[in-house]
Amino acid sequence: MTFFVVNNMNKPTDTQIRIFKLFFDEEPLSCETINSSRGDSDFREALIFETIDNKYVVKLADNDFTFPEKIFMWKRTVEEYRKLGYYCPDILSDRSGSFPEVSYMSRNCIAYAEEYSKFKPSQERSDDSSERDPLYESYMNDIWVMTAKIADKRFDYTDYPSAYCLFEKFCPSDECDEVLENALKWIEYARSLPSVFQKQVERIWSLWTENRNKLEKIYPMLPTSVFQADLNSTNILLDENKKFVGVYDFNLCGKDVFLNYLIRESPYMFEDKINWICNMLKTVSNYYKFSELEKDTVLMLYRCLVPLWISCLYKMKELKDNIEDIKLFLDKTEYYLTEVFDFKSFMN
Repeated sequence: MTFFVVNNMNKPTDTQIRIFKLFFDEEPLSCETINSSRGDSDFREALIFETIDNKYVVKLADNDFTFPEKIFMWKRTVEEYRKLGYYCPDILSDRSGSFPEVSYMSRNCIAYAEEYSKFKPSQERSDDSSERDPLYESYMNDIWVMTAKIADKRFDYTDYPSAYCLFEKFCPSDECDEVLENALKWIEYARSLPSVFQKQVERIWSLWTENRNKLEKIYPMLPTSVFQADLNSTNILLDENKKFVGVYDFNLCGKDVFLNYLIRESPYMFEDKINWICNMLKTVSNYYKFSELEKDTVLMLYRCLVPLWISCLYKMKELKDNIEDIKLFLDKTEYYLTEVFDFKSFMN
């Protein structure tokens, strides 16, 4: 879940006006700031300017995955989504056609602008404050039809991976991909469980690593495209009737394997995730033709991505010292690492 710090609208500072003027001719009357930083090494702030006639967004970033070449790739991806009929605010360069480096809050930030969205994100269309998006069920098929159409294009105009990348790092500062990172956290905690569970814990870890090693040899041969890669309720755009119209925020987008992307986006665990994946495979099969290799690999991907995911670690930690519940949870984890689910039958 993404967390934001929002400041009330204020008269823009001299620095904010200077940055605005790199992109636009008008005079800004006010500026709202939205900070979505994730620690000192990943600074991100959006400046929402209002003029007499318009609103504009200027985004500033100081991290190791935002730089001009990457932003041009984001812009191209926005254009491809728009060509398919989906609304995405355009990414705008400065007057010289570039994405400049600017000094802001004692940082050297890359700056780029966006059109102010015509539509609101799902999060703002709902009256429900719960963490799970209550509107998700109403538009989930629509977003996967969109994503299947993007997958079917097999875009290859970049080698930059999406934030969902597997077997490679998204940022130079990453130690490994997120899937392996989560699995390592899982096994670290599992090895702290009472000794009675350690034989099963090691068996689970062996199953997971053996499957991952086999998958790594096949993975580079799977079809790829270029995806937005952040389909959460803050980025999914709905109209006033709460109908899906498009997406924004492409700063995590990049090249990815479609099946990896599909399974990673599932919001559920275990049984619910199985049903969700089957339904989505059936839906996207109407817009995307799966290869025989994809059909043969989907189960391996599921086993790599799901049983030791971070949400499973959180669930295991919630059990604390309840021996019976821990046993049931580990049994379930092992089951989903060994059971043969017939995903292929939904990939016609």
